[in-house]
Formats: sequence, C-alpha cells, structure tokens
Amino acid sequence: MTRLLIVDDDPQIVRALRINLKARGYTVDTAPDATSALHHAARHHPDLVILDLGLPDMDGTEVVRGLRGWTTVPIIVLSGRAGSLDKVTALDAGADDYVTKPFSIDELLARIRAVTRRIQPTDEAGPQVRIGEVTVDLAARTVTGNGADIRLTPTEWQLLEHLLRHPGKLITQQNLLHDVWGPEYHNQTNYLRQYMARLRRKLEADPARPRHLITEPGMGYRYQP
Repeated sequence: MTRLLIVDDDPQIVRALRINLKARGYTVDTAPDATSALHHAARHHPDLVILDLGLPDMDGTEVVRGLRGWTTVPIIVLSGRAGSLDKVTALDAGADDYVTKPFSIDELLARIRAVTRRIQPTDEAGPQVRIGEVTVDLAARTVTGNGADIRLTPTEWQLLEHLLRHPGKLITQQNLLHDVWGPEYHNQTNYLRQYMARLRRKLEADPARPRHLITEPGMGYRYQP
C-alpha cells in the first residue's frame, strides 16, 4: 500500500486530504511543520510527499532540498503561491510537480498517479515507451510508427529521452536547457519551443493538441503517459 506524507499546517486541508486519500486506499501520515516532516521521512520512508511551502518553521523549498540530499521520493508541492517564480524555485529545488491551491481532489489524485508511475533510473535497462501509436525504444534508440522508422536528430533524442525517463514529472525549462544544451543556454527558451514543436510533429497524432508532450506555460514540460 502506498504511504503518503502530507506536510501542511492547515488542519482543514490536512483533514480533507486524509479522508479523501484514505478512502482511495492510501496510507496517510501527516506533519505540521518542516522539522517534523524531515524527521518523519527519515524514519518511515514515505512513497510520496505532498508538501505546502508556507510552513511555520521553514520554507517548504528547504524541505525539498533536505529530502533531495538523501532520497528520490516523489514530492508534489501543494501551495497557495501561484507565481511562476515560486513554482520554478520549488521545481528546481527538486520537487516533481506543483499544484496550486485551491485545487480539485481529482487533479491531485491524477498528479499522484503520474509521479508514482516513474520508470527506473537511466542506468538500468531502457524501456519501450508508447506515445500514442508511436513506440520509442530507449535502449535501442529507435522510434517506429505505423510500421516505419521515425528519424530523430541527436538533440531531439536527448530532449525526448530526458522527458520519457521521468513520466508525469514537470521538468523546468532551465533544467532541460542545462541538461540538453548546456549551462550557457539557460535563457534560450526559444530552443525548447522549436524542438518541442518538431517532436510533436513527428510523434503526436495531433501536434496542435498534444496528449503526451505537454507544455506547462511559464514553467516547463512533461511527458504524460
């Protein structure tokens, strides 16, 4: 059974989350502040953390950094801070996703399902991934659709692989630019737009309405299985 740790100092939100998540079969633990959250995570090793940023003793981004010092547990930030800078800061610190309050429980459940579908790290055998009618073999580095090979450039491969290796995870523009092009390209967001458009034309059934290679405006991109 999946064990969730909810970190929030608002008792009404904690109560609502506990009721809804337990009703769907999750084991739910809670922590009202950053210190107890870090201690609890170290002791009980949750499968996923749902984290508010506005904690009484420490900013939630410091909790993200503290956890990332020793664990890859998925972290979903659940915060009333709606600014792009807050979102990017949390994601760059190591959060996997960001949901803004007020939120729907159905959306949060979908995000939980997405981040817990992570595939294995890149040093393990590469999986085959489906994007609609297209099959991407990360081990063989091949893409096929409708019985024919689809050719990708080396840069398209790097960008696509980075997204597919983290299914459901929102990856910031800055992280993608750094990892695919290098640190000197951290402001070249036009590169991302152009290459994502090219990937969608090659892989999505309807590039104008992508179902799998998703843009999160002002933040980054995600592969949605």
